Amino acid sequence: MDKPTEMFDRDFEWAELMRYAGYAGREATLGVVSGRRRQGKTFLLDALTRSTGGFMFTATETTEADALRQFGHALAAHCGESTPFRFAHWDEAITRLMSIATDGPKVAVIDEFPFLAKASPALPSIVQRALDPGARHGNTPVRLLLCGSALSFMGGLLAGNAPLRGRAGLELVVPTLDYRLAARFWEVTDPRTATLTHAIVGGTPAYRREFTQGDTPAGPEDFDDWVVRAVLNPGRPLFREARYLLAEEPELHDTALYHSVLAAVSAGNASRGGIADYLGRKSTDLAHPLHVLEDVGLVRHEPDAFRRNRSAYRIAEPLIAFYHAVMRPHWGDLERPGRAPAVWRRAQSTFRSKVLGPHFEGLCREWARWHAAPETYGGHPSRVAAGTVNDPSARTSHEVDVAVFGQPLDEAESPGRETLLALGEAKWNETMGLPHLERLRHIRDLLTARGTGSSERTRLLCFSGAGFTGDLRALADRDATVQLVDLDRLYGGE
Repeated sequence: MDKPTEMFDRDFEWAELMRYAGYAGREATLGVVSGRRRQGKTFLLDALTRSTGGFMFTATETTEADALRQFGHALAAHCGESTPFRFAHWDEAITRLMSIATDGPKVAVIDEFPFLAKASPALPSIVQRALDPGARHGNTPVRLLLCGSALSFMGGLLAGNAPLRGRAGLELVVPTLDYRLAARFWEVTDPRTATLTHAIVGGTPAYRREFTQGDTPAGPEDFDDWVVRAVLNPGRPLFREARYLLAEEPELHDTALYHSVLAAVSAGNASRGGIADYLGRKSTDLAHPLHVLEDVGLVRHEPDAFRRNRSAYRIAEPLIAFYHAVMRPHWGDLERPGRAPAVWRRAQSTFRSKVLGPHFEGLCREWARWHAAPETYGGHPSRVAAGTVNDPSARTSHEVDVAVFGQPLDEAESPGRETLLALGEAKWNETMGLPHLERLRHIRDLLTARGTGSSERTRLLCFSGAGFTGDLRALADRDATVQLVDLDRLYGGE
């Protein structure tokens, strides 16, 4: 089946779903589809069932008896029965579901599966039993797909000693759109406007269609007005979305605590100790909430590029970072209509320093890992991270925004230890010049003296949202070890 014309991108996901749906085996099979909310999982699976004539049931948060009643109604309607099926328990319901593929393979989707499993904890075991070889004599070639947004639960379905471990023929995670795809999806052609927009709404497809109804910033001159009318407007869905994201996660029981942790990270506290100090708590008290926030995809835990015993926590969802830095401190004012323009004017400095600056650094790391050509570094990158380099003689330390590790091109046939291919600095609103380059050279010398894989071959990358001085451009034209990355290159170059 061709991908629906209204579906943006998702070529890989659609191809995998069609491959799974078209498997010709005579046995029933299992697939698992997961991903954070608002990424289009239900849209994908609905398109799949419509294209193949399959069955789809979307669960709600309810009791076991009510869920069985809803399921019986939906399955009977799909099978053309005039009266609903009445199932006493999920054994009966799953057994009946596994018998619907009478004319060849048929897709059967259970969306929001975690809601059902919450009310009926034995359900994964029941599905597992239905897929066991001993139970297959009554099965037809149903292509069962379990879908959910509770990442920790869905990840655990196929992990360790879970009942469904080893049963799945498909394990598909639907990701957010990366920043380049997001710009295309929002139809924002100006790279500066695209970066500003992505710093707030990220790559979540629903935020353009359902949440803003296609209202996009027309250009740099319209961006501030767009923020006021689409994001800071108490009459629009995006206004409360950051709060709802936490409330919808079943793993987050004490939302006040999790909001406080996110506020601490948003304020620039990247270590567990710094977060604890910000909240006035012991560091050990935060191990669990930080782990849970990682599991649900709201926080990333990134190791330092140069110090194995150091790492940083960063907010993974741009809208959450924007809410805690800009909206939460002014929530009382923002709830009153007409106050948003004044609040946004006062929050400009905070937005640039707490949201836009860190976000731009993250986009630069993403470009360095996934979009830059190997010739940019003279090698193939294997990991990209930020890090801190000590400078003992000056009794200080230097922050490195982008550190690219990998294998040099001339050593690709004889892999050895990891080499530092490039060091980079990112400045969103600052024209970069020779002093920035000299700082990178000094850091490279420090790392070379430490024997950390750095050498004169290590390239120096300058990322800027504001441009570069003529002297720096002239030097980069003569020296291939100096690479300048502006917004045009970030969005459209190699």
